[in-house]
Amino acid sequence: MLRMVNRVLMGIIGLALVVLGGSVLAVGLGADSPSWWIHDGRHDVLLSDTERARWRDHGWWWPAVIAALAVLVLLALWWLAAVLRRRRLAEVLVDTGDGEGALLRGRALEGVLTAEAAQLDGVAQAQVQLTGRRGTPEARVRLLLEPHVDPGHALHLLTAEALAHARDSAGLAALPAEVRLRGVKHGAERVG
Repeated sequence: MLRMVNRVLMGIIGLALVVLGGSVLAVGLGADSPSWWIHDGRHDVLLSDTERARWRDHGWWWPAVIAALAVLVLLALWWLAAVLRRRRLAEVLVDTGDGEGALLRGRALEGVLTAEAAQLDGVAQAQVQLTGRRGTPEARVRLLLEPHVDPGHALHLLTAEALAHARDSAGLAALPAEVRLRGVKHGAERVG
């Protein structure tokens, strides 16, 4: 739903900017402008001196303009953050075997995966996030490893146990995963 709203808003804003920019360019190149248009000709300015000074004597004008522009900037930044943020998967489609399907909450599967990954030998902390589509989920896993753990062995345990259990229990054909491993910081050991 958010993707659809995002695409519609982007399309409307893009179309408005293209029409506005194209019409300003056409008038600037010498095309006749309609009577309701803000420019009269190619040498007209956007705001004349009288239009610009019209509200100068009112104390509320410039704070209102600055507040409106600040709100627009904040909304644009919020929208940009929402677009760039990686989306969590809300639900996973589980094949029940009877031609129907059941929906499993994505957070529930993330919680189970996180708990099982955290219990693996040598893992100090685990964090799992599901992304992708509900029929083909993908996992992003972050593991914090104990100081003397072999990363290859920890990765093998994760794929053979936690990810395999999640894939099998949800009835998924595959559960691709991006795994990031990091070691626990520890002080230097003294040899005596």
